[in-house]
Amino acid sequence: MTERDLIPESTARQLYELLEIGPPEAVLKEAQTILRLISPSFDATLVNSAFDMITRVFKGEHPDYKACNTYYHDLRHTTDAFLAMARLIHGVFIQGERMGERTIHTALIAALFHDTGYIQKKHDTRGTGAKYSLSHVKRSMEFLKRHGPELDLSGAEVAEGMAMISCTDIRTEIRASRFPSPIVEFLCRILNAADLVAQMADSGYLEKLLFLYHEYKEGKVGNYVSEVDLLRKTIGFYEYIQKRLEPISEMVNRFMVSHFDSRWGIPRNLYAEAIQDRKDHLRKILAIPGADPRDHLQRRGIIEKVLAIYGPG
Repeated sequence: MTERDLIPESTARQLYELLEIGPPEAVLKEAQTILRLISPSFDATLVNSAFDMITRVFKGEHPDYKACNTYYHDLRHTTDAFLAMARLIHGVFIQGERMGERTIHTALIAALFHDTGYIQKKHDTRGTGAKYSLSHVKRSMEFLKRHGPELDLSGAEVAEGMAMISCTDIRTEIRASRFPSPIVEFLCRILNAADLVAQMADSGYLEKLLFLYHEYKEGKVGNYVSEVDLLRKTIGFYEYIQKRLEPISEMVNRFMVSHFDSRWGIPRNLYAEAIQDRKDHLRKILAIPGADPRDHLQRRGIIEKVLAIYGPG
């Protein structure tokens, strides 16, 4: 049985045929297009500045920080989550809901900053950013508090962005009483969804889970004993995430369908289809008797990189 036999012919792959989302610049260009669809006069200056700051930080081009050295929570995941957030916000507007331009800026900047907690400062030479796995959300909030004013965010906007980032901690229940306003609560839930669907719909999601195992190992997260053990337990993770997103899953689906229909003429939620595609593939490779599921994960050269960095795991 080959990889071609195991992957169904699916329209889900259209998500990655719409545009090349690997290069950060391509993601920013698409986000700018989406913002112009929301309003032709939308001024994306703040978003552009935040995007530039984050790409420099993750690449190690900022004077205060080391380059990102976590391979699951990397720059690509950050830009994927940012793009998913922009798409959801566009869907919100198509559905007739409105929010101010500054609010959109804050939400998109929160998406860009949501995993900066994995980034080490230059003087931090012990281990990798994965050691902050359990505290990375708090550290990301602190990063926004430190650098948000550089992007012309007010104190209130920084606080709102920090609240949005707090919702990306999947260990924390999202309660309305925690937020200063209904719109902030709404965007918190939307960012939580964007973060999750972006990573789970990634064409290389299953392969990148092997990187996640090593991040969890260093960060002392969970009780996973091997890369394959994490792959097997990911089936349960799908169910946990489905339950977490249940309060807004119908809205998220409507927003995504509206966006893809308006932007591309495809009236479907391509993220949901891509997630199901990856889930089906995982079930199939885990069901092969006596097989190592990693032998059937071949996308983007990720397996070779895992082996080169960590060896057989």
